[in-house]
Amino acid sequence: MRVFVTGASGHIGSALIPELLQNGHQVIGLARSDQSAAVLAAAGAEAYRGHLDDLDGLREAAAASDGVVHLAFKHEEMRSGDYLTAIADDLKAIEAMGAGLEGSGKPFVGTGGTLMLAFSGITGRAGTEDDVLAGGPRVDAENTVTGLAQRGVRSSLLRLSPLVHSSLDHHGFAHGLIGIARGTGVSGYVGDGANRWPAVHTLDAARLYRLALESAPAGSRLHGVADEGVPFKDIAEVIGRRLDLPVKSIDEQDVAGQFSYLANFVGLDNWTSSGRTRQLLGWEPTHAGLLDDLTHGHYFDEPAA
Repeated sequence: MRVFVTGASGHIGSALIPELLQNGHQVIGLARSDQSAAVLAAAGAEAYRGHLDDLDGLREAAAASDGVVHLAFKHEEMRSGDYLTAIADDLKAIEAMGAGLEGSGKPFVGTGGTLMLAFSGITGRAGTEDDVLAGGPRVDAENTVTGLAQRGVRSSLLRLSPLVHSSLDHHGFAHGLIGIARGTGVSGYVGDGANRWPAVHTLDAARLYRLALESAPAGSRLHGVADEGVPFKDIAEVIGRRLDLPVKSIDEQDVAGQFSYLANFVGLDNWTSSGRTRQLLGWEPTHAGLLDDLTHGHYFDEPAA
């Protein structure tokens, strides 16, 4: 397939390009700068110059492809607090690319997050691929992706773990937590730290995107989850040990001051299953788990971005 990939020069994109190329696909990556275009060319992909706000360009690129993987998101806006604008722009981009594929039967693989399940109030059990949320920030985009199945697109939505980890990760939540610990002098957790976060290695996630592109049924929801639920206190303890910092529970009234832009997330219990995904696509994670990966130097060799 000739596959159009947004976010191709980013964290997961940098693993997805070789995964696709090694399995006989061609890659056309969205590049918003000369630097991104050069990165894509060096990786063996073709660059399509544009950006997420160029809706006509996105529609045309999707229509000219054999399938789309949508990884891009305006993370800078999210970190600066303009989260709702980033979400709205993501939805517009999905609608534009979906229109380009409408009626073709071609695949569209979109990206969501398992944290939305925690925000919805799922407690006492693992969130599953069968959990369908009614709507709200980011959920509307998820439902738009799966809804493309009713418009002749073989669409699937891949809910990623909040912690996608590897040496390819330079700006994700793991680096955020490490940077916060460095800045505050404390590696913290909320309450007793028993709330759980799922995780997946970047290379395992890239393989799952490729499998979804090739064979996921129309309208399916998939979970990019290897570790189904790592206690947050365990994560804090590894970070504290590596940075030689105290590990402590953060009082509820101090969470915002301690965790900055992650304050709304760190207390969530996001126990999540990927059993249906593994069965459906024959996907089995093979790379290091989160706590093992966090013990390696690549997360601590330089200050977190």
